[in-house]
Amino acid sequence: MDDKHMQIGEVATRTELSLRTIRHYEEAGLVIPSARSQGGFRLYTETDVARLMVIRRMKPLGFTLDQMRDLLDATDRLDGDDALDSGEREALLERVRTYQQAAAEQVEKLRVQLSRAEDFATTLSARLERDTPSARVHASVGQEDEPRQVAETEGARAGFAAGERFA
Repeated sequence: MDDKHMQIGEVATRTELSLRTIRHYEEAGLVIPSARSQGGFRLYTETDVARLMVIRRMKPLGFTLDQMRDLLDATDRLDGDDALDSGEREALLERVRTYQQAAAEQVEKLRVQLSRAEDFATTLSARLERDTPSARVHASVGQEDEPRQVAETEGARAGFAAGERFA
């Protein structure tokens, strides 16, 4: 299967997780190093890295450690060498489907939040552009109409009246 072993530092670099986080996931029983060196260092395989990547992807979606453990158990059993009867296989697939649906719902919620955050950042940028000294100079010579229109449009979208101050 996986012949190459990696120490925790390499795994941390590859997964973009801290050493502390990887050790925490080990303590929680989510990822157990495949081996230990003679000096007692944790050694991981590609399979271990893939498992950590699943955990890393679940975390920002709000899944708990118990949910992560449950999903990993289901996928381990589906991927395992043990023969599963059709009922057991379907039950495991249903567990995975449940997590897939929950992930899709969380992704949609995050998209809405991101859209709102982008709108807010655009509103603030337009406000700053409108109120910078160079924008006021352009306004005095009649060349600042477009940024003001953008600011007013963005302000209205964010629920601010044109010219209203941020408090």
